[in-house]
Amino acid sequence: STMTPFIALLFLFSSANAFAPSQYGHYRIAHTCQAKKGDDVEQQQAFPVGTFVEFVEKKRVHIGKIASVEHKSTGGARYDVDSGGKHYGIADKAVSFAMPCPNTPGQALKLYQQFEEAQQISEKEIQAKLDISAELLEMAWEEAIEEDESHEVTPDSLIELIHSHAGSAIEKYMAWKLLKSDMAHVFFKDLKNHGRVVSFKAKARKAVDAAKDQFCKTHEDEELCFV
Repeated sequence: STMTPFIALLFLFSSANAFAPSQYGHYRIAHTCQAKKGDDVEQQQAFPVGTFVEFVEKKRVHIGKIASVEHKSTGGARYDVDSGGKHYGIADKAVSFAMPCPNTPGQALKLYQQFEEAQQISEKEIQAKLDISAELLEMAWEEAIEEDESHEVTPDSLIELIHSHAGSAIEKYMAWKLLKSDMAHVFFKDLKNHGRVVSFKAKARKAVDAAKDQFCKTHEDEELCFV
């Protein structure tokens, strides 16, 4: 009897021989999530083996999974990342977003597929999936400038504020993408840590008014410009 494609994919995900050629292409990559034991001090500076990442290579954005980590003598790290069966050697700073790989092959496969889909969808689709309108984004900005001393918003805090629940891994990724969008940049500016955008600072009211005017000159059909 032949295996169904899904069972075959699960088998490939749980297979120890994850990098052998396979007719199922990129679904064979997320076979295991264990990090290799290494120097603890250095390990803290790097994402562990198995981490799912969005990364930039030659100005192109890819989704992949860290297959191995090389610690540099300078304390930085380089990764071998498997993206659809193709391997990329990248520096730590090329990773723009990372999420831990779930422990079971089935969950790992599902999350990886969701990650790939979320990377491709438009800003409008992200707003719809997260159920966060321009009006709600503006409300999050108001809250940040009035209530929060740091005036900062993270993907987690945005989901928590608007929907009153902790975000799933994929919701956090979509919220991160939304906060990096042109519309969100009317209200927030990117804050980086180790070269990665990790949180967003609420702009002052005067700066938001100016940014909104500028944004609406080129986005007249946006919901934000009807307010």
